[in-house]
Amino acid sequence: MATTAPVHPVDEVPPVRRLAAFGLQHVLAMYAGAVAVPLIVGGAMKLSPADLAYLITADLLICGVATLIQCVGFWRFGVRLPIMQGCTFAAVSPMVLIGTTGGGLPAIYGSVIVAGLAIMLLAPVFGRLLRFFPPLVTGTVILIIGVSLLPVAGNWAAGGVGAKDFGEPRNLALAGFVLAVVVGVQRFAPPFLSRIAVLFGIAVGLAAAVPLGFTDFGGVGDADWLGISTPFHFGAPSFRASAIVSMLVVALVTMTETTGDLIAVGEMTDRRVEPRALADGLRADGLSTVLGGVFNTFPYTAFAQNVGLVGMTRVRSRWVVAAAGGILVLLGLLPKLGAVIAAVPSPVLGGAGLVMFGTVAASGLRTLAAVDFKGNHNLTVVAVSVAVGMLPVGVPTLYAKFPDWFQTVMNSGISAGCLTAIVLNLLFNHLPGRPGEREGGAAAPDAPTVTA
Repeated sequence: MATTAPVHPVDEVPPVRRLAAFGLQHVLAMYAGAVAVPLIVGGAMKLSPADLAYLITADLLICGVATLIQCVGFWRFGVRLPIMQGCTFAAVSPMVLIGTTGGGLPAIYGSVIVAGLAIMLLAPVFGRLLRFFPPLVTGTVILIIGVSLLPVAGNWAAGGVGAKDFGEPRNLALAGFVLAVVVGVQRFAPPFLSRIAVLFGIAVGLAAAVPLGFTDFGGVGDADWLGISTPFHFGAPSFRASAIVSMLVVALVTMTETTGDLIAVGEMTDRRVEPRALADGLRADGLSTVLGGVFNTFPYTAFAQNVGLVGMTRVRSRWVVAAAGGILVLLGLLPKLGAVIAAVPSPVLGGAGLVMFGTVAASGLRTLAAVDFKGNHNLTVVAVSVAVGMLPVGVPTLYAKFPDWFQTVMNSGISAGCLTAIVLNLLFNHLPGRPGEREGGAAAPDAPTVTA
């Protein structure tokens, strides 16, 4: 009698009820970050409220499509892992510069389309570089991703950057309450409920926030029921050399960040990312970025926020993230639903974010635990990489006097730390060293002890 091969947890399809709950949890975890890029770029360009709302709905729609491409996949597009896609923050500064001084939104979208095509062409090249990402590098990068995201959660907990009541004790108290709920549910609730601890914590936090006056549902009544993003809504794209060059630098940065995120999720889900799968994932990033340029939004990359959610909940099914992608498509087509989600107060998201982002950092430490640190320079690789990665997080204006292309690369703590880890690993573990030194990029067993 023939036996059915066991299904890998990544490919399992949970029941519809759980699929919807887990998917909504992913949407809530990334929503604030997803709409931040169009808000920042549109605000810097002084767009009208109607145009700003259009940018947000277009972004949510393509976020959902990009997520479906990445986790469901077709042909050679998509890594087929639980990966959420969102607009990359690495492109914010160049896009603001292009939009305000170099041709407006048409010039932004022209450069975004070219960058997306470049990512698709370069994807196989990056796929072949996977051997330069041993546990030493991947663990360091995952650690940097988690730690660099913690200030984001801190800003949310304090009320959100720019909020008039930023840092008020009541904001931090609400964030602390949500954090306590999430931890308590994880510790004491039944297994299913513990897996949606973040969603439960956000729901309880929102319920507490409404009578305390934290929420403003005024935007829900003003939002349209139906909104469809049409190609080139702001005009035909223009292709300016300076804009394209700066966006190509962003493309290299996002490819580096995405590589780290894909490897991190592969580690968490026990499905290691092979060179071909990495190339497929990066190719999906490129296609999504091209779609972003066509449908009035921005470059896309794997969202590190949701990497932490995968590690924390231990829900590894890519179909959960596909459900989240479907929800994002609905939010992009139904602006009124998006307005409801947008009404979740920042402190509520902050309390949940502290757990999720801390989980990413802890996952990096778990990966580094498999690395041999005896008789080699691996500790130096980790120490210097984390230090370089944390510099722009702790001192955001550190590179303000440097050229724009340098700031694009180094102002992202994730890309700065990742590049440093790769270079130092090559220096210490791949180039010829002093006699008696041995490589230590991966786990190596201790030398056997000889007994008399």
